[in-house]
Parts: sequence; C-alpha cells; structure tokens
Amino acid sequence: MEMATVRKTVLRFQSLFALLVMIVIMSFLSDKFLTVDNGWNVMRQISVNVCISMGMTLVILTGGIDLSVGSILAFSGAFAAGLLKNGIEIPALNLFIGFTFVGALVAGIAAGSALGTINGLAITRFKVPPFVATLAMLTMARGLTMLWTGGFPITGLGETFAFIGTGWFAGIPMPVWITAILVILMVVLTRRTPFGRHIYAIGGNEDAAFLSGIRVDRIKTKVYILAGALSAVGGLIVTSRLDSAQPNAGMGFELDSIAAVVIGGTSLSGGKGSVLGTVQGALIIGVLNNSLVLLNVSPFWQQVIKGLVILLAVITDRLSSKK
Repeated sequence: MEMATVRKTVLRFQSLFALLVMIVIMSFLSDKFLTVDNGWNVMRQISVNVCISMGMTLVILTGGIDLSVGSILAFSGAFAAGLLKNGIEIPALNLFIGFTFVGALVAGIAAGSALGTINGLAITRFKVPPFVATLAMLTMARGLTMLWTGGFPITGLGETFAFIGTGWFAGIPMPVWITAILVILMVVLTRRTPFGRHIYAIGGNEDAAFLSGIRVDRIKTKVYILAGALSAVGGLIVTSRLDSAQPNAGMGFELDSIAAVVIGGTSLSGGKGSVLGTVQGALIIGVLNNSLVLLNVSPFWQQVIKGLVILLAVITDRLSSKK
C-alpha cells in the first residue's frame, strides 16, 4: 500500500521532479544559469508559451487538438500592430478610423477569438476532425498575416505598446504579470466553475456528458474561442517585445505548446490534466531551451533533443493511462 502511494505521488509530481533535476544539473554545468538576470530571462521567454499552452490544455482536455495557435498568434499580433500604426482607411467613403492603444489590443484579441470561433464551428457544426480543421486554420491564418502585412514587418509601434513586452512593474517583467494573471483566471475557470467541470466531463466520456445534459458542442466551441484569445495575447506580447509584427512570427510554437501540455501531465486522450501542470511543462521546456543555449548546443541538435523529450512524455502518458 505504501509503495502504491509513493508511486502515485511520483507520477503526480513527475514534471516537478524533472524540473528540479534539470535545475540542479545546470547549476553545475553553467555558472550563468542560477542568476537573477537569467531567471527573469527564462520567465519572459516562457510567458508566451504559457499563454498559448493554457488554451491548448483546454482543447486537449476535451479530446481535441489545435495546430493553429502559432498562426493565430502571428495574425493577432500583426492585426493589432497594423491598426495601431496605420488604422483603417476606406477611400470610397472618405473615411479613416484610427485606433488607440487599448483599441488595438482589444481588436487583436477579438481577431484571435474570431479565428478560434471558426475552428470551433468547423469541428462542432460540420464535424471536421480537430486535426484537419486546425491544420486548415494554420494555413489560412498564416496567409491572412501575409496579406495584412504585405510580407513585411510592421515596426515603430511606440513606447506604450512596447511596455507590454519589455516593461517592468514592481520589479517584475510585464509579460510575467500578464501570464500570472491569466494562469490564476484559468485555474479558477477549470477548477471552480461548471464550465471547467464540463470540459473534463467531455474529455472523459463525450457520450456520457451529452446524455447527462451537457451542451457538448457549445462547450467545445467556447474552448476553441478561448484558445484563440489566449494565442492572441501571446501574439501581443511577442509583437510588443520585438516592437515589430513579423509575418513569420509563431512558426513552430504549436510544437512547444503541445510539448508543455503533454509534459505537464495532460493526457492526449482528454479528461485528465491541469493548467498548473501545463505551467510546469512550459517551465521545463523553457529551462531546456535556455540550458541548451548556455551550453552552446547546435540549434539542429536542440530540435532533436526537444523532439525526444516530447516523445518520452507521450510514451509516459500512454504507459500511465494503461496502468
């Protein structure tokens, strides 16, 4: 009985144990790792991944997948930057609409939510498999980004906008503040609301959830809308940090997002996992990326190592599910 309890505890906190082991090893391998500056650097780097990974967590909890988070991130950031910098001009009506800082932020998040809505409706109304629907959105959103930017970066967004990604408040970087607030909101949403309980019910057994009166399609659609909105927040942070909306922003971000979710203990079959586990997974990915850079590991080998980490995480998930 005691061994079973120990095994259960290890499985529950395995991502946290892995993170602590990585920190201990890196503290011996590099004298630059355990420094305040490097610590804040890691936290700033993972802030974007945490944002999009929380949305990915909700999607995977329902038994779905979202491959479009990186492209939605890019379009949302570029859309907000374009409105802030250039506004909207309608020559036929001799009309020009300018956007304030807050207006551009709201418009960017609304754009991400709109693309997430399309994902949700395609999956629930037209029964398109999540993999196919979000793969299509990955391509569409990237194309929209290219059309909106003309293939060129949108730069010179001003100090107010730059504060989101580069500013500090009370000694803590703004991206960390934004991410921390969103993490608290998502934890409350998943643990303390009927909506959160319905997400887990759908992932555990969709047919049983439907028969118990849960509006499965409505919940799923809302989940994809939230995933789009959270990707948009990540896009605003990236654009602000660079003071530039890059057409190719967010490429490959879906890989790190899925890795953070799986490493954090969320089951790919749905119904099992947590937002806090995903935060731990994002920390592991962030520390791993930072460690490989500090150790001067080739970028090509970095991709190989990250792929192996994801594969091991999925294998662990499958083995624990069978048990």
